[in-house]
Amino acid sequence: MLASAAGCDPQTSGGSGEVDVPDVYAFESRFDPEASSVSYSGQTFRQVLIASIEAELSKVQDELDAGAVFEAGEVAARLSFYYRFESETGGSLPHLLTTSPPPRQTTWDDISTDKDLQGKIAGNDPEGQHADWSRDLLGWSSAGSPDALVLRWFDEVDALAVAYAAQLPVDPQGVQYQVFYVSPQGVHYGELMVKFLLGAVNYSQGTDDYLDDDADGHGLLSDNTMPEEGEPFTALEHAWDEGFGYWGGARDYLAYTDDELAGEGGRPDYAAGWHDTDGDGTIDLTREINFGASVNAAKRDRGSVVPTDLSDQTMRAFLHGRAIIAAVDGDLSPEQLAALQQQRDAAVLGWEQSLAATAVHYINDVLQDMAAADYDFTGHAGHWSELKGFLLSLQFNPRARLSRDDLTRLHALVGEAPVAPGSAEADAYRADLLSARALLGTAYGFDPANLGDDAGQGGW
Repeated sequence: MLASAAGCDPQTSGGSGEVDVPDVYAFESRFDPEASSVSYSGQTFRQVLIASIEAELSKVQDELDAGAVFEAGEVAARLSFYYRFESETGGSLPHLLTTSPPPRQTTWDDISTDKDLQGKIAGNDPEGQHADWSRDLLGWSSAGSPDALVLRWFDEVDALAVAYAAQLPVDPQGVQYQVFYVSPQGVHYGELMVKFLLGAVNYSQGTDDYLDDDADGHGLLSDNTMPEEGEPFTALEHAWDEGFGYWGGARDYLAYTDDELAGEGGRPDYAAGWHDTDGDGTIDLTREINFGASVNAAKRDRGSVVPTDLSDQTMRAFLHGRAIIAAVDGDLSPEQLAALQQQRDAAVLGWEQSLAATAVHYINDVLQDMAAADYDFTGHAGHWSELKGFLLSLQFNPRARLSRDDLTRLHALVGEAPVAPGSAEADAYRADLLSARALLGTAYGFDPANLGDDAGQGGW
């Protein structure tokens, strides 16, 4: 995916008339011509918090390998630092995200303030939620709420760190391995927790809050007549921006190729998924880097057999919707709202399809892991845990293509831990994975060629 030309692309938006749709997510304020009306630093902050949980696990691993011994509760507290982040105590500290050139924002306060993950996870931010997450969470037994599940996982990782210092863990075949946050049952907590948070925070907030339209004065029904207090943007502009920020694309996302977004080559200045677009010698984390779901979309486009363009579809819908809002000096008419909802639906569908396609990708990886002559337990655990995390995420969209019954069926097929290739259950589990993949393919209309063969080869 690479935009064919810079500038604006005039398009018709239903009853809203002609609007200029730019190739870059940049929109001038209606109230201050010297200011941008785009703002989503809080969403960037949470993207960095989630990435930092993964980085913190790596730090703990390095310390364990150097001989550190942890008391019970220490590692859970280190993970909770990011999940329950408090600007008063942590804001002046450096964040853990590294780029080259270095980030413009070096401390947490440089990105934003008074933001955390716990307050925004599904169920803890009750406004507009489409489910009661204290009882409706699917996919993990005795999970309670999403918040309770994350805290439970922190405790389980903590126990693994304490045990690791005493003795290296062994896999089901009796072989020692050296990744403390992989359980002997094959749960890779790093991958599982990060992918779950990208769903239970980012995807939930984006689709079930800021881009939703089920409550007056909220989401797409927010005010567009006046600026928010002290700000150069309206509540509606800000709501759309926050949805975009949770998806995670850079402002000039269309300037990247799929290889560059996936970190698989391309121009040197773009090839890591970021680019110093303004030439100031730093990477602005609020506009010049790609996070989360926006990267997954490009990875699936890059790996498709029958071409897909989920990345372009989703970004252009975000651009088009924001252009509709920017073109209206006041509240939207019913026709303009319908046009905006159409672009919301396209953006959310692209987001959802990229998550589902990524689940297909990891089903294929797990099938290949189970058939490999040189079996890699921790690699298998990582692929299975990514699969599970993406499947758990799909339930947080109020407009999900998958029914609750379909989601329940998917989780029954995939289970709560991988199955070892030499076990008595291996053949049946392979069949279950193929059934899960077929269910996803049918629900999302994926071309069979992108699903792959029975060995997990040839597709995503």
